[in-house]
Amino acid sequence: MSADYDIAVVGSGFAGSLLAMIARRIGRSVLLLERGKHPRFAIGESSTPLSNLLLEDLSIRYNLANLTPLSKWGTWQKARPEVGCGLKRGFTFYHHKFGRRATVDPGRQNQLLVASSPDDAVGDTQWYRAEVDAFFVREAQKTGIDYVDEVQLQDASEQDEKVRLEGTRHGARLAVSARFVVDATGPRGFLHRAFAIPEDPLPDLPQTESLYTHFTNVRRLDEFFPADPTGEIPPFPPDDATVHHVFEGGWVWVLRFGNGITSAGVAATNRTAERFGLSEGTPAWQRLLQCLPTVHEQFATAIAKRPFVHTPRLSFRSRTIVGKRWALLPSAAGFVDPLLSTGFPLVLLGIARLAEIIEGDWNSPRFDQSLATYGRQTEDELLITARLIGSLYANMANFPLFVSLSLLYFAAASFSETARRLGKPHLSSSFLLHDHPAFQTHPLFKRARLVRSQQESQLLTSNILRVIEPFNVAGLGEPRRRNWYPAYAEDLLRAAPKLNADRDEIARLLARCGFQPRTERS
Repeated sequence: MSADYDIAVVGSGFAGSLLAMIARRIGRSVLLLERGKHPRFAIGESSTPLSNLLLEDLSIRYNLANLTPLSKWGTWQKARPEVGCGLKRGFTFYHHKFGRRATVDPGRQNQLLVASSPDDAVGDTQWYRAEVDAFFVREAQKTGIDYVDEVQLQDASEQDEKVRLEGTRHGARLAVSARFVVDATGPRGFLHRAFAIPEDPLPDLPQTESLYTHFTNVRRLDEFFPADPTGEIPPFPPDDATVHHVFEGGWVWVLRFGNGITSAGVAATNRTAERFGLSEGTPAWQRLLQCLPTVHEQFATAIAKRPFVHTPRLSFRSRTIVGKRWALLPSAAGFVDPLLSTGFPLVLLGIARLAEIIEGDWNSPRFDQSLATYGRQTEDELLITARLIGSLYANMANFPLFVSLSLLYFAAASFSETARRLGKPHLSSSFLLHDHPAFQTHPLFKRARLVRSQQESQLLTSNILRVIEPFNVAGLGEPRRRNWYPAYAEDLLRAAPKLNADRDEIARLLARCGFQPRTERS
């Protein structure tokens, strides 16, 4: 095979397929290349409100109507029930100490529940990637792209005004050229290897490892976990979320799909990973569960559906993100940790920015400058995410401060989503508001890694609450809620001035989004 294209996208996960179909809608000739064959196992499975909003915006802007229903759990179930997903109403955290059952106390000091939606219909989703990625590829093919799978690419070279890709398929030689190449193959992916790009460490982030697989027969927490001693009902069923079991040195994730499969795994610092021997797979998982009685009970009847996957180096950062005729998607430029589900919004923000460059600057002198800006934005957002996650790892044994640091993420995310839904993206142009002059998180993250006493912890928590206050549209940090944060309409209505809006404007937004006017009193 030998051919020329405007754009070649390497990697046909949902991100690569989405960018490919957008580029085709813009009018470019597009080739999508895949090393494997769908359906295939993949992780990176948890959406967020900002992710869903970005997907919805992209699908509408580029006339990809079949993707729009995937932006909400309710519409997904009606339009695409055959494509596997799970309901995600928010984020659930429980703190554990080795050898002890997780406790439930009236103050809820060892748990955190943050709702991302008021009901199931507008809830977020967990993506069963084997089916979701295959669906995106089929949709990409419908737009008229050329798709070639089972390709073994061996080389990439920049020649004149094109990039030449060479490899084999089924033993036959394959050589294609493209004016622009996008790498969507993930960390340490194709272009990173082909161009021998150096790898840089992520500052303020410990080295971590991961072990994960898919299970069936994982018990729900509400089957055995004690109810709240006050009798209060949680803002959502804790299992209808991304569940985080946090302990010193790491955490276990549990997220459910509607097909009976549960994705679960552990991410841990190298020290903790060595303690449990994560590289050994199944025995390591069993050793870990023996030290976490509540998690062990949850997995007492679980059956692993495939061999465990061990990732010895979880975090990654490519020193170079763009070249004259190529770019790495954020998912290929770097990876931090699955904690807080930051991967989806980062990659979708990157797709939206590259789409604007391809659409508006393709034959313009601005192209190189716009591409360089994309590279800087991608790196800046990767670095701020690493500093956030690093501060959380540093305080996994200090759960009250871990909760407070988490609120920086939830405040920025909820503010950004609301601003965008109001048609005011200028209020939130970056992930985690990292370039907003009033949202100064770097000093907080730095201090968080140095906390040594309860007094220092409490003082830092007070500073965090002061920083988030101008952006807090979700009632975060209110003591009377005792670490349970439902999605209340009244919180958004009260926060209207923070968004340069009035209550009527917020009310219209809530109505457009299908947000029922539930308040704290109801």
